[in-house]
Amino acid sequence: MSRARRLSLGLLVVSALCNPFSNAHAQEKFTYMTNWYAQAEHGGFYQAVASGIYKKYGLDVTIKMGGPQVNNVQLLAAGQADCVMGSSDLQMVQVRASGVPVTTVSALFQKDPQVLIAHDPVTKFEDLKGKTILIAASANQGYWPWLKAKYGFTDAQTRPYTFNIQPFVADKNVAQQGYLTSEPFAIQKAGVKANALMFSDQGYPAYATTISCMDKTVVDRKKAVADFVKASAEGWKSYLADPAPGNALIKKDNPSMTDDQLAYSVAKLKEMGMVTTGDAAKLGIGAMTEVRAKASYDFLVSAKLIDPAKVELVKAYDFSFMKDIKVMP
Repeated sequence: MSRARRLSLGLLVVSALCNPFSNAHAQEKFTYMTNWYAQAEHGGFYQAVASGIYKKYGLDVTIKMGGPQVNNVQLLAAGQADCVMGSSDLQMVQVRASGVPVTTVSALFQKDPQVLIAHDPVTKFEDLKGKTILIAASANQGYWPWLKAKYGFTDAQTRPYTFNIQPFVADKNVAQQGYLTSEPFAIQKAGVKANALMFSDQGYPAYATTISCMDKTVVDRKKAVADFVKASAEGWKSYLADPAPGNALIKKDNPSMTDDQLAYSVAKLKEMGMVTTGDAAKLGIGAMTEVRAKASYDFLVSAKLIDPAKVELVKAYDFSFMKDIKVMP
């Protein structure tokens, strides 16, 4: 063997030792699109990138941010993402009912982070009857029909929510929608005492932060989807233990995100067991059950938010991906 040949082989060995993934198959590209700008609510996915968890499963994952002008389902259908983050499984069932063949394979949040925020000393939903409640138009396709049915709220007491907390801050008789980990922080920073009332604590059935994919992707790239689901669950477990790697990537994608906001959000995710309670406590992070999914489906039917003739429960979810994963909290 020539000296040049020996040198070439030696360099290949050194390269392989320095890069544990170099002697594996090429990493399979996979794109996941979130539902908003990068934030702690997406932390487990960013953590799996930052910590090399996706690479461990042979995936080269790109996380694309959503935003107020981004329709991630439209981009999914156009082939610009392999899977997307649904705000809730209810939302994704409605998407399927509209004719987009999308299937939800995992839900990383066991509770929907949507809340109503009320001025202290209001501590329960019943006390909001008759008060002005600021909600976005999208609420009419989700939690608002549920609240009306459960607490007797009326459309007449609602006003548009413009994603600005100032109307709430200025009027103690006003309540507003919010995200558990977002608006309550801003309101607290404004010096206003308020309480966040979670729908999920009162029986609202929705899962949130889903992994939802086109049917074709679920069938044609079954292993890649399964690997992405498992690695994402591991990413969330890692993020809740030490969020620093994921937070660094979040701030890179979203430079306006502050350390204070990230710390507040992570603390709330832990305090409320958003990722680790419910079905996840027994079945593993990202778990979904047919019983819970049916509760979401039945609510959508009863509220006339979907036509059952246009979407079947068994086609809106695929529970097989979570059966053997069991990444326990």
